[in-house]
Amino acid sequence: MKLKNVVVAGGGVLGSQIAFQSAYCGADVTIWLRSKDSITRTQPKLDKLKESYIAAIEAMDKPEGKMPGTWCMGIADVDKFDKKECLAKVEKAYSSIKLELDMAKAVADADIVVESMAENVKDKVAFYKALAPLLPEKTILVTNSSTLLPSQFAKYTGRPDKYCSLHFANSIWKNNTAEVMSQKLTDPKVFDEVMNFASEIRMIGLPLHKEKNGYLLNSMLVPLLFSAMDLYVNGISDPKSIDTAWKRGTGAPNGPFEILDVVGITTAYNIVSMYLKVPSFLAPYNFKGQAKLLKEMIDAGKLGRATGEGFYKY
Repeated sequence: MKLKNVVVAGGGVLGSQIAFQSAYCGADVTIWLRSKDSITRTQPKLDKLKESYIAAIEAMDKPEGKMPGTWCMGIADVDKFDKKECLAKVEKAYSSIKLELDMAKAVADADIVVESMAENVKDKVAFYKALAPLLPEKTILVTNSSTLLPSQFAKYTGRPDKYCSLHFANSIWKNNTAEVMSQKLTDPKVFDEVMNFASEIRMIGLPLHKEKNGYLLNSMLVPLLFSAMDLYVNGISDPKSIDTAWKRGTGAPNGPFEILDVVGITTAYNIVSMYLKVPSFLAPYNFKGQAKLLKEMIDAGKLGRATGEGFYKY
């Protein structure tokens, strides 16, 4: 592995997954966190990921395990699957991931830093400004932002030529895609290195040749989620019925509200909040109603599947 020393900034839903998957594939991984409270939130996610990987491997080992809906390409190739070896890699990954509050210490020998913080422009800018003077010359910096463009932040990184986007789908051990999007100052060699890194952690690298809000996946997914929440906040129907309409009508395994619970209500709120300045007569959705709904859920501690309740109870 060329980019072996991996630092993930942020231990949220995807940050913890990126860290675990990288460690599973042999990287030396550190998660940088802003506070001790962040550690108490991140460690349970890593505990749950260990359980999820083990459950996936057990399912893959069954006769029906090679079915597309069960097999996890982020864990192993079908023709090279060794249950014992995979379980050992899970144990090693879980025990080796380091949680660090000292930013300078975390990135001191980083080959790549993956910024995986909340979709908040102000917080991301502050992070990049603090990080820039601490990075070794060799370090590549990528953002896992799901909606924001790398060009918004390049000037704050101190290394715009070594900065681009690397965005993952949720449940990356199963949905193993990684969208790689450059900005105009990204060195093509760095872009290729990030594509190679994606391959080394068993992702399918998907190149984006132009910047696009929402990248590939979320350009298609976010309008679905907005449409579903609109049906709910405008009193048209309820989450379960809306999900059933989508799943039965398309054959999709999950409905939009089930997806929202996995993505996390806070992330959904941050995305909706970016559209609140759009005048209501121009807005294609009821963003104010959606933001109000999501904020009430956040205040009630209903943050999605990770906390046991969102639109559904788990």
